[in-house]
Amino acid sequence: MDHQLDRTSNYEYDLPSELIAQHPVERGQSRLMVLDRTTGQVHLGTFADLPGHLREGDVLVVNDTRVSARRIAARLPSGRAAEALLLRRRTDTEWEALVYPGNRMRPGATLELMGSENRVVRAEIIERTPEGGRVLRCDDAEASEMLASAGTAPLPPYIHEPLHDEERYQTVYARCNGSAAAPTAGLHFTEEMLDRLAKRGVQVTRITLHVGVDTFRPVRDEDPSQHAMHGEWYSVGDDAADTINTRQGRVIAVGTTVVRTLESAADENGHVEAQAGITRLFIRPGSRFRVVGGMVTNFHLPRSTLLMLVSAFAGRETVLRAYRIAVEQRFRFYSFGDAMLIVGDATV
Repeated sequence: MDHQLDRTSNYEYDLPSELIAQHPVERGQSRLMVLDRTTGQVHLGTFADLPGHLREGDVLVVNDTRVSARRIAARLPSGRAAEALLLRRRTDTEWEALVYPGNRMRPGATLELMGSENRVVRAEIIERTPEGGRVLRCDDAEASEMLASAGTAPLPPYIHEPLHDEERYQTVYARCNGSAAAPTAGLHFTEEMLDRLAKRGVQVTRITLHVGVDTFRPVRDEDPSQHAMHGEWYSVGDDAADTINTRQGRVIAVGTTVVRTLESAADENGHVEAQAGITRLFIRPGSRFRVVGGMVTNFHLPRSTLLMLVSAFAGRETVLRAYRIAVEQRFRFYSFGDAMLIVGDATV
């Protein structure tokens, strides 16, 4: 592999901080960059233009996960302020969570969390998780339930302004609870857009991948192959697999989560199997795409696995050139930013 592709520092780019979107625009009103991965040509428009870039027979695949994680204020027995990010419920009384300050949260320690209606919920840390989190056990199921509706939705660390409507951090087709973050490429879609695509002859089908907090973590090792991907649960149903395998056109993935799910579920011939499991697939330049022929995505952080995935699909130089154009044209970046459609008949 070209050493330029296999060094994390080669996935850097300059981004003025004011281009990091702090709040979403009205759903469906973002800008759209269309990148042809075969020619490198770039077209600028709005997200409303999307149907015109897709074809009859294409299959648009969306991720129907729903953000269910909650950021909860807490305190230690000493009175020191703490925080818990509840990721998922394990039992009626137990939650997997990330906690701060982590060095004080050993098994056997207790903390008090602020539940719904300002009621204090006591929880004991009973174990560490392999990813560095903790398992919290509440006194009873009623106390545990108070945490499910408490706190706030966990926004990415680069968003510093509060979100007034938490539903704006959910896609219009979100239905399966389990994510710590939204599959943000899907935030651009409206029901009206999905109807327009259907009328154009584009089929829409759903898979599920529950997004973990690792999605925001940069690759810290200069050798990307040393980066450990955290596992994320995914599911591809029979209907989705059948729709994809019998398609007449391209598979257009909405977001990198869909790309990773489909490429995890496909065999060497590109046949997608209905299945559920854990994926740790790290797609970077040198990877082969067996299913995905196009993708709708946002503009990603430097040194991230997401930027490497997009670079694997369209080429590092092509992608970074497109990012430079996006900066020059004052596109909005990251989770609440503008969209990119990458198409072209390079391989799939």
